[in-house]
Amino acid sequence: MIWIGVYVALFSLGDNLSQAAGVAKSVTAPLSAGMAAALWLWVRGRGYAARCGLCAFQGRAGDFLYFLPLAAIVSVNLWQGAALRFSPVETTLYVFSMLCVGFIEEVIFRGLLYTALKKSHAKSAMAVASLTFGIGHLVNLLNGAAVLETGLQIVSACALGLLFVVILEKGRSLIPCIAAHSAINILSAFSVEGTVAFSIFSSLALTAVALGYTAWLWKRA
Repeated sequence: MIWIGVYVALFSLGDNLSQAAGVAKSVTAPLSAGMAAALWLWVRGRGYAARCGLCAFQGRAGDFLYFLPLAAIVSVNLWQGAALRFSPVETTLYVFSMLCVGFIEEVIFRGLLYTALKKSHAKSAMAVASLTFGIGHLVNLLNGAAVLETGLQIVSACALGLLFVVILEKGRSLIPCIAAHSAINILSAFSVEGTVAFSIFSSLALTAVALGYTAWLWKRA
């Protein structure tokens, strides 16, 4: 929980300072790199790496549908096309920041929070880790995001959080989750803003794919 608090505070500060500086992610990028490095050293130093899923994936790809549903989920930000939304420098900073965010959030919410809670009750741990991850997106309101956009993001994030927990549980590895999470975030830098109707549709479609894939993995993998 301390790591979650530090993460939320640090990234909100970084985004606000970056906005004030007039260069997207200019402050967030070095802060995210520092936190990712600190988190990795902390986890490794305490011998938590394998327990947190920072190890090779265990399982057959066929049992996970070759992760094709993850590819569909990752592509969501490009469903209406792609565009270069930032300058080359800002795009590089954004991509780097999102790589770090994928790592940090997966380690915190799945690797640390879920694995700690599941010792007492696995199913409750899944619910808490998923809901905490989704509700955590409320912080986007502080950074100027619209209420409807944030609400849709919370719903889809809860579904994705549950999916990533199940992938970790079944494959004993966070690597696929980190890769997918980072890719989703990175591609948001190239997304084209759509209508409200399309935002609702894409959020519901993303949630449906995530929940459907979760159900499949829970029964088959």
